[in-house]
Amino acid sequence: MPVPPETDTVDRHIPLPRPGRGAARARRAEILRVDHAGEYAAVHIYRAQQAVFRGRVGHETIAADMEEMREQEAVHLARFDTLLQTERVRPTVMTPVWRLAALALGTGTALMGEKAAHACTEAVESVIEQHYADQISELTDHDPALAAELTRFRDEELTHHDHAVEHGSRETPGHRLLSAVIKAGCRVAIKVSEKV
Repeated sequence: MPVPPETDTVDRHIPLPRPGRGAARARRAEILRVDHAGEYAAVHIYRAQQAVFRGRVGHETIAADMEEMREQEAVHLARFDTLLQTERVRPTVMTPVWRLAALALGTGTALMGEKAAHACTEAVESVIEQHYADQISELTDHDPALAAELTRFRDEELTHHDHAVEHGSRETPGHRLLSAVIKAGCRVAIKVSEKV
């Protein structure tokens, strides 16, 4: 049974269509760029977490979980890599920064323990779920093919979220603060990645 995300005060944000020639293409480029950045960061978060847990006695299950989630995120990333190349959309210039931030976040939360690693997953995936839901609402009428792909990705992100909650993410000491900081960072990264 799906676990409801913690209530968030953030409303759905669906941008109004832009006027002018090339506006639809520019918006699609923003969507592809930011989604590519998000999946790129997710792959590196899970890679870093798995690296901390791998080979440590008693942490075999979470290491395997992180590897499975990393593999799913890598499939999403590969799809966005293809779309960026096909449509000649450049990735965000922030990619090296997001890589370092993702590795630091993954390593840091894993070193705090299994529940903190799950709290990281819960926080990141709750923001990504909202982000994908906004995009799906925006795209459903005029780009149903991309909306359908994002719906599939969103469903997989929700599975990661629910898995994290079921494995004690909300039992992490300082959960609310940790979650708030991670969510704020994700939201900033989304806004920046769309534009640059």
